[in-house]
Amino acid sequence: MPEADIASVGIGIDSVRLPLDNATILGKLGLLGELAGTWQGSGFNLIARPDFHDKADLYLQLNQTRETLKFEPINASIPNRGFGQDDIELLGLTYLQQITDASTGGLLHIEPGAWITQRETSYPPVPDPPNGKIVARLGSIPHGTTMLAQGTAQPFTGPPTLKTPTAEYAFSRFPSFNSTPFTIGPAPIPPFQFPQIIHAAGTSEKLATPVPVPFPEYDLTIPEGVLPQGAPGIPPGRINARTPFRTNPPEPPLPTQINGIPGQDVVNDPIKLLQAVVNQQVASVNTFEGVALNIASQARVTFSRIPTVTSPRRIQRWTSACRMEPAISGISLSLRVANRLGQRGQRPRPR
Repeated sequence: MPEADIASVGIGIDSVRLPLDNATILGKLGLLGELAGTWQGSGFNLIARPDFHDKADLYLQLNQTRETLKFEPINASIPNRGFGQDDIELLGLTYLQQITDASTGGLLHIEPGAWITQRETSYPPVPDPPNGKIVARLGSIPHGTTMLAQGTAQPFTGPPTLKTPTAEYAFSRFPSFNSTPFTIGPAPIPPFQFPQIIHAAGTSEKLATPVPVPFPEYDLTIPEGVLPQGAPGIPPGRINARTPFRTNPPEPPLPTQINGIPGQDVVNDPIKLLQAVVNQQVASVNTFEGVALNIASQARVTFSRIPTVTSPRRIQRWTSACRMEPAISGISLSLRVANRLGQRGQRPRPR
């Protein structure tokens, strides 16, 4: 086709997308550009996974962790073809997340994926957030889980995640990262979404449902293993499946406190560990600036405003598992503080 004819067709993105140099790509990535590189740090893992062997509702796995996250810029644009508007360019980075147990060195989690940024669109009409950009995280976990979470990237200045007069967690659009199993409605809402209410920060399993406790795994005052018969609301032979129960080789139990935070508080609200690190850095007269990545895997998330539940809960037990990074597939303020390798001084940077 003659060159003039190509222009008249109105092609929005070049048909041949040649690789760009790293500096150009990092500039185009904007707020996501700071992710590029390799990061290492410590954190905490909480996941309620299936436990067919013990015929338990779930196995609550708890681990202190070490993590490596590697981000590599995608060296060309990603075309997003349009029906209702011209094509747009997406730009992004691939990532590989690897998490190991801090005490045993055993592999806990591996996840390849991508972070993507896009410009605002008119079809559908989605404007950029104030001083920010539209972003998305695409992740794949080899045992059969994939996710797409969308949201915003916006710059911030000041200590992140700490409580403020206007927010439970500074620079977070989410008021809670509580892990207590939550309510689902009696029937799905099209398209096949169950109405759910995430508990308020500070909720515990015992507070949500005092007697009987339907998920003793979340109550650290109840020992793991076979529960004693005759306990109120506990059927004979019921197993409280929680780390370190039946680990092979045996794993040590979690300490009663982690970084000064009581173990039960860590289970209820794992983000308290990140807050503790940020508070330590505030006390050391560190200053903070960065980018808050608020993303969610559904358009609307409902939260309780007070740390209790007064009505009976109907629990979707077999899907109650969630990795506490992030707790609700939401904000990307993960439960870790990382150092970017090769950065001068290796100063911890909260994310």
